[in-house]
Amino acid sequence: MARNSRRVTAVGSGLSRRDFLQASAGGLAGLASLTALPSWAGEPAASGEAKLGRHLIGKLEGPEILTDPTKIPKKFNEAPMLAQLVKAGKLPPVEQRLPEEPMVVKPLREIGRYGGTWRRAFTGPADLENGNRICSTDKPLFVDYTGTVAKPCVAKAWKMSDDGKVFTLQFRKGMKWSDGVPFTADDVMFWYEDIYQNKDLLPIPPTELTVNGKVGKIEKVNDHTIAFVFAEPYYLFETIIAGDAQIACGQATGAYRPSGIMGLYAPRHYLKNYLPKYVSQDRLQRQADDAKMGSWVSFFRFKFSWCLNPEVPTLTPWKTTNPINTPQWVLERNPYYFAVDTEGNQLPYWDKIVMTLAENLEVLNLRAIAGEYDWQSRHIQLPKLPVLLENQKKGNYKVYLDPGQFGGSAYIAVNLTYEGDAEVAKWLRNVDFRRALSLGIDRDQINEAYFLGLGTPGSPAPDESLPHSPGPQYRTLWSTFDPKKANELLDKIGLTKKDSEGYRLRTDGKGRLRIEIATQAAAFIDFTGITEMALASWKKIGIQGDVKEMERGLETRRSLNNELQMEVSENTGSENLWVNPGHVLPVVSSTRNGPLYFKWFATNGQQGKKPEDPRLLRALEIYSKGPGLKEAEQRQAAQEIWKIVLDQVYNIGLVGLAPGSYGVRVVKNNVGNVPGRLCQLREARIPCGAHPTTFFFKS
Repeated sequence: MARNSRRVTAVGSGLSRRDFLQASAGGLAGLASLTALPSWAGEPAASGEAKLGRHLIGKLEGPEILTDPTKIPKKFNEAPMLAQLVKAGKLPPVEQRLPEEPMVVKPLREIGRYGGTWRRAFTGPADLENGNRICSTDKPLFVDYTGTVAKPCVAKAWKMSDDGKVFTLQFRKGMKWSDGVPFTADDVMFWYEDIYQNKDLLPIPPTELTVNGKVGKIEKVNDHTIAFVFAEPYYLFETIIAGDAQIACGQATGAYRPSGIMGLYAPRHYLKNYLPKYVSQDRLQRQADDAKMGSWVSFFRFKFSWCLNPEVPTLTPWKTTNPINTPQWVLERNPYYFAVDTEGNQLPYWDKIVMTLAENLEVLNLRAIAGEYDWQSRHIQLPKLPVLLENQKKGNYKVYLDPGQFGGSAYIAVNLTYEGDAEVAKWLRNVDFRRALSLGIDRDQINEAYFLGLGTPGSPAPDESLPHSPGPQYRTLWSTFDPKKANELLDKIGLTKKDSEGYRLRTDGKGRLRIEIATQAAAFIDFTGITEMALASWKKIGIQGDVKEMERGLETRRSLNNELQMEVSENTGSENLWVNPGHVLPVVSSTRNGPLYFKWFATNGQQGKKPEDPRLLRALEIYSKGPGLKEAEQRQAAQEIWKIVLDQVYNIGLVGLAPGSYGVRVVKNNVGNVPGRLCQLREARIPCGAHPTTFFFKS
């Protein structure tokens, strides 16, 4: 089979595509009983056959970041392709390209070999995360492979003052952008003063710099040091800057944000040429018109985008050479990447990453089964596990399972500020209506059909082993299948009239009440199928649910514009509410629970809409105070927020704690430094927590 074939007609063992699909669907129930896992840790059930789950979930492990300056190698080596450029006089020697104190990574098992192209798949221009989760070691700090311990990255050191009001970052001296221009604190100040504070670019900036309604500021200490200064204690900020918050993003992760320009720093020497402060706005508008981008703002965002614009300098280990809006998104090694292994070899080991467009997820999974990818977890679907296992030998790959600790491997987010239909909006804001919808879903059926019984049906609460969990009783609160109770609640709130088919009628006399739920096409999990199965249960409580599948970019835009009633997603990252609150509360721009509430919250009431629900206001009040609390108090506050959110059913949990969107990993047998299990917490940016720069081909 051709390596990058756009047409797949057979699977490794000779199965036709039709046979494959039938086998995949037919084998679900049997496999579910063999692989059921009671928790994310992968402990097997009592039967001997259940060891399959334990076998596929290996040991949590990963590389180590060395922080002792005495461990920095004295000599450095480089990839042969770069050595050739040095010899030709087109590139400085590796010693001149690295910072004075490079980041030192001790590989998981062994020092790797240079060379080769990492083959993987992506699903189109909206699939930014496919590259972000490989290249996001361009953040100031990064967590280790456990997803819990902050480690140096772009910054080599950091410190929080005793009073919690000043947080200092010290960057690596001599570090350079991918074009060889020095990186300094001026690149941070440029981002802060000319992008973050630019109302044209960011009309509503993210709230991570705000504590108790008071916005902090960034100050330059010297050429390699900056300080975040706050009016009140902000002990949480140390966690935020190492996490997945918008302000803590590197350029790679920032491209995924709604504005496309998030991150703590930007290449001043390049991007200042596209801002009216430095260049005539008329000239910029002409350039935007020539590029058919409408405005200088759109043109600037394009120039800033590391995945669309190969010219923009980056700090990522690989940089784009062929953009994401083509059939092949190609990345090549950054000759100035700031990390080495313990023997002084500049990372990464692999020369290139080539992501080939898959027309749909069926094609992508068929290619994985045929052994066409070297490492792929994004978009590999758990229901395909039986056929993936059957074809391991012929495809020359191994399958791993990486369960998550977040409670919503699939959940329904309710838009509390929807205004498109007054009747529907009224019911979405009614707590008993939301509770009834939740009680009207058969989650066990979804777990068996789409998660092979490996997940946990229930609410979207984090795993009970985590400090923010409100307790095991909240796993089932309003989250069991109880059609009788659901019908009682719906009758109680006045939805008593039904049509000839038994569906409840609107109270405004305009026919059947219909609730529309949006899903993303080509998502890593079959959210559309899951939603259809959930909505089939609603017939027993007389509710008509309609699924509307959309392209990811369109769905995101409509969500931000407050046009959607409900959305199905996963709440990865919500296990740490203070760092990733977007799936829990409307406090960040990416919220699905109420864009107008977010605007109200972010602008201190100057824009948007104030919540009428006193319990939501209480949760927002607690969230606002949390950043100034010490760690133990933060845990208690997070638990109180979860109790409110779960009792009020702002989100309807379906199945969680499963090896979902990134949880099925297919890796070729000749790849080295492969962890037995990857941490599937948001902070670890799976697989980036395992530092893909240390992956290599053994032969």
